[in-house]
Amino acid sequence: MREGAVRDSGRLLERYDATAAVHPDLAERLTPLREAVAAHVRALALTTPKPGPTPSRTASPSGSPSPSAPAAGRAEVPAKPTEALSALADAERSLSEARTIALAGAPGELARLLASVAACGAVHAYLLTSNPGASS
Repeated sequence: MREGAVRDSGRLLERYDATAAVHPDLAERLTPLREAVAAHVRALALTTPKPGPTPSRTASPSGSPSPSAPAAGRAEVPAKPTEALSALADAERSLSEARTIALAGAPGELARLLASVAACGAVHAYLLTSNPGASS
């Protein structure tokens, strides 16, 4: 389960990089969110070593498959900046929802981490679709 979470966050990180590459004007807006996703990858990759003959940095603690979030995969970046932000928000939202569903089967420590990362993803989705600098 943890390996899948690392992989899913890595794919989301790739989407951020691809979006910033295609739309350099969005890079400044995306940087703090991208940095948070990179921190998620690092946090999810850490495991507590268990006694035994084969310790592994990315061993799945439960052996369960990770939730699959199709929108978090490698997709083409839309040509219009607003559509690119929407696509990134959809990827964040989809992965956040998949992680929330996975909480039921996750062991305690991983469940807490997944919950935190899912909440962060929901905030990212909101921020990606909000209008920064707009006056109320």
